[in-house]
Amino acid sequence: MNLLSRPSSAGIRTGGDATLSSKTMPTLWAWWAAFWLLMICVAIENALHDPHTQWWEPVLWEGSSTLVLTAWMLLAVRVRGRHAAYLDRPLVWFGCYLRWLPLVAVTFIAAVYAMREGAYALMGRTYEHSSWSFVLVYESSKLTIFTGLWLGVLFGVDSYGQWQLQRHRLLQTQKALAEAQLAQLQGQLRPHFLFNALNTVSALMHTDVARADRLVAALGDLLRISLRSINHEMTPLAEELRTLELYAGIMHERFRDRVALSWKIDQTLLAVPVPALLLQPLLENVFKHAVEPAVTPVCITIGVRRENSTLEIVVSNSGSLLTPEHREGVGFRNCRERLSIIYGNAASLLVRNEGGGVAARVLIPLASTLA
Repeated sequence: MNLLSRPSSAGIRTGGDATLSSKTMPTLWAWWAAFWLLMICVAIENALHDPHTQWWEPVLWEGSSTLVLTAWMLLAVRVRGRHAAYLDRPLVWFGCYLRWLPLVAVTFIAAVYAMREGAYALMGRTYEHSSWSFVLVYESSKLTIFTGLWLGVLFGVDSYGQWQLQRHRLLQTQKALAEAQLAQLQGQLRPHFLFNALNTVSALMHTDVARADRLVAALGDLLRISLRSINHEMTPLAEELRTLELYAGIMHERFRDRVALSWKIDQTLLAVPVPALLLQPLLENVFKHAVEPAVTPVCITIGVRRENSTLEIVVSNSGSLLTPEHREGVGFRNCRERLSIIYGNAASLLVRNEGGGVAARVLIPLASTLA
């Protein structure tokens, strides 16, 4: 009987849909059992006040109805999902089920009354009931009300299951898009910093071969770490700082007399996972906009600390101030986009003039990084 169909979603035979149905089906059967148990208890209670009725008679009356309608229910479960595509059109959905109501009514009355008359015959009694015309009208009316009640319940359960399915698919789609965007952003970073690093090596090749050789070795280590990050969105903070150290070493060789680096790292945070290659563009901006045009030494500080439930990473420098065009640079924009993809609004990048220089402060929720 399709009017008692199992809660389902369009395409319920797929793995994801079946999972949703398996979660809602036990609840529906529990409601079904509780409903009929209540009906039987009420019938027994009424029978206790009638001296002409024995206790087993209401159990037989309601029990026979339970068995027949449960049989229809089991049949409906086997053909579930056929009309789930019409959940967004309730009238069509209800119509698809109600068209079977005449057949259900006829078979219900025939089966139920046959069971009752057979049971009474075994007891040596006769099952007395009203005329068949009255029985047909009375039982059909009851069945229509019953059907309306359960169709309402099933429509609610089906709609909830469909909403859950669509929500699951939307989240999967958003995740896939975010991963694709993240891969694109990471792909943009690697050629960019590689180009800058090779330029640095090229500038030294004709003046100091030994230094250039050291830089090539350092660049090889840097690329090795970069390649490892291709298949990993996150990396331990220690690995990310190692990347910064290698890059800073390459740039320090080029601007040896114009830069001084300072590291202030909370060693207890080295295992915290952070987005791979997130910090390198921030350090690259310092060398490009602060160190390269400077005529006096620039102090660069990389700091990592815990601020309440937040991981704070700061890349700061002296000797330059932030300009509007630098504030909207590719490196800063890339970093913000990656933080947004991974953490939503829970993480941020703040860049501002501070203490006679510029400070880029990355804030990441520790609860998320440690999850």
